[in-house]
Amino acid sequence: MLCNKCQAKVQSGEVSDQYIEVAKLLLEMENQYQFLQKVRLDNVLEAGGFLVLIVGKGDAAKFNADPKLIRDLGDQFNKRVLVIESGVKDRQFLEDLFANQHIVTINIIWLPDGSTETRVVLQGRGNRRLSKKRLQALVNVAKTVRNMDLRVEYAY
Repeated sequence: MLCNKCQAKVQSGEVSDQYIEVAKLLLEMENQYQFLQKVRLDNVLEAGGFLVLIVGKGDAAKFNADPKLIRDLGDQFNKRVLVIESGVKDRQFLEDLFANQHIVTINIIWLPDGSTETRVVLQGRGNRRLSKKRLQALVNVAKTVRNMDLRVEYAY
C-alpha cells in the first residue's frame, strides 16, 4: 500500500514498478545490512541484461564493499546487478561501469553530424578482457543510463 504521493509517482511513470520492488527488497534487507539505512536509491533501470541501481553519490562503494548483497539482489531478480552513482562526472561513471577493468584513456570523438562518441580504451592483457556480449551489454547500459554512445577498444 502506497501513500497518495507515491501512488501518483507510479501512475505518472516517474517511478517504475521495478523500482518499488527493489526498494521493498532493500527495506527487508536493512536488518542484515545496516548501511542500507543510509543509502539513497535514485532509480532502477533494466538495460543490457543488467538490473542497474542508480544510487546517491558515494553509495556505490557501500554496495560494492559487500558483494553478497549484490549477489542476493541478482538472485532475487534473476539478473546481474550493476550499481552506478548518480551525479558523477563521465569518467567516474565509466570507472563504475568497467569496475574490474583498467581504463587507459577516455576520449571524446566529435562526429561530422555534430554528435559525439566516447572512446574508452581498456588495458587488454591476459584473460581480463570482457566478452563481446558483455561489452555490448555495458554499452547498452551507458546508452540507457547516460545517453552516452560508447566505442570500447583494447590497448595491447
